[in-house]
Amino acid sequence: MALEMKVPSPGESITEVEIASWLVKDGDYVEKDQAIAEVDSDKATLELPAEASGIITLKAEEGDVVGVGEVVCLIDTDAKKPGGDDASDKKETSKKSESEDTEKKEKATKEATTDKGEAKKQTPSKSSTPNQEQDKKTYATGSPSPAAKKILDEKGMSSKDVKGTGRDGRITKEDAVSATPSMGTPGSGSRGSERKRLSMLRRRVAERLVSAKNETAMLTTFNEVDMSAIFELRSQYKEQFKEKHGVGLGFMSFFTLAVVRALELYPEVNSMIDGDYMITYDFKDISIAVSGPKGLMVPVIRNAENLSFRGVENEVKRLAIRARDGEITVDEMTGGTFTISNGGVFGSMLSTPIINPPQSAILGMHNIVERAIVRDGGIVVAPVMYVALSYDHRIIDGRESVGFLVAIKEALESPEELLMDNDVKKALEL
Repeated sequence: MALEMKVPSPGESITEVEIASWLVKDGDYVEKDQAIAEVDSDKATLELPAEASGIITLKAEEGDVVGVGEVVCLIDTDAKKPGGDDASDKKETSKKSESEDTEKKEKATKEATTDKGEAKKQTPSKSSTPNQEQDKKTYATGSPSPAAKKILDEKGMSSKDVKGTGRDGRITKEDAVSATPSMGTPGSGSRGSERKRLSMLRRRVAERLVSAKNETAMLTTFNEVDMSAIFELRSQYKEQFKEKHGVGLGFMSFFTLAVVRALELYPEVNSMIDGDYMITYDFKDISIAVSGPKGLMVPVIRNAENLSFRGVENEVKRLAIRARDGEITVDEMTGGTFTISNGGVFGSMLSTPIINPPQSAILGMHNIVERAIVRDGGIVVAPVMYVALSYDHRIIDGRESVGFLVAIKEALESPEELLMDNDVKKALEL
C-alpha cells in the first residue's frame, strides 16, 4: 500500500512551504515519526516526520514551493526493512572485498620496492662542488633574488609587478621591501564565491525588514542605564533564586517587567496602526528576539503583565531552548505587541533596532561596560548600558517615546522600589 504524505498546515494564514532539504534519499527505508525533510514557511523552519514505516519515493525536489495539502512523497508500507534475508550475501561480499584489498596492498608494496631500487641507480653524481654549481647559475632579466622572492610571496605580489634595480634588471631585496601592491592586483589568497538561494524564512524576514524601513516613520531615541542596583540584587539573590526555582535570575526578567510597567504608563507604545485606525491592546505580549540555528527568531511571552520574575525567566528559558532545538512553532512566534532585542550578548555597544511589524516599537539592549558617570555630585565608575527605542512616529510622538524610555531607565535603576514593591524576597518568591 502506498501512503501519500501531504504537506500539513504549519499555522494559520500559511498556504505554501518550500522544501528546504530532504533528510532521506529516494528509495530509502524510513521509520514512522522519523524526520524526513525540513520545510520553510515564511515564519519558521519545521521538520516533516514520516507518517508510517516503509520505502519512500520523493515527489518534490529541494527548493520546490508546494502548497499546503499537496503530496510531497509516497511511502510503501508493504515494503520490508532491508537487511534480513540477504545477510549471508553481504557477508560473502565483505569477504571478497577484504581479499581484493589484501591483493592490492601486496601489489603496491612490491611496486614501491622496485621504484626505490630504480631511484638509487638514477641518483646524480656529486662530483661538482657547491661553488661550481653556484657559478653555473644564471638569472633571467627581471628575476627576483631568493630573499626578494620570499618578501614578494608574503605580500602576495608577482615579480612581474616590480621593476628591478639590480644587475641586468634583477629584483633585489630592497626592491621587494619598497614594492606596494596595486589596488587592482589580485592577491594570492582565494577569490572564490558561492551562490546560495535564501530560505523562504530568510526571504520573508528580508521583506519585512525592508517594509518596516519603507512603510513606517521610524525614529530612534537613546538613553543610558546605571545597572548597579540590578548587579547588587543579582549578586545577593541569584544563588537562592536558582536553587529554589531551577532557573537563573537574568537581566531579561528585569527588562521585561520594566517594559510592562512602561507600557502601562504609555499605552500608545503598545499600539499598532491599521489604515486610518490605531489599535491599542490592554495586554502585553512581549516578543523576545533570539538567535536560532536557522537565523533570527522572535518567540512571544504571552500576557507578560501577569508574570513574576520567576515566570518570565522560566518562559524565556523555555522559548530559547525550543528555538535552539528547532522545535519552536509558528503559533509561538505569531503576535506580540512589543519587542525586546538584546544585541549586547554579541557585544553591541549601540544600535538602532528595526521595528518588528506590525508592532510600533522595539527596545534595544546593549552590552554593559564600566563607565565614568556622575552620581551625587561625584564621578564614580559604574556598569552602564546604552538602551535604544525605535518607534513609529506616525502614532507615537516624542513625548511618549522619550517618556517611555525614561520610565524604563527609572525602573532599572530603582528595581526594588518600582518593580518589587520594596519587598525583594516576595517579588523573587524566596
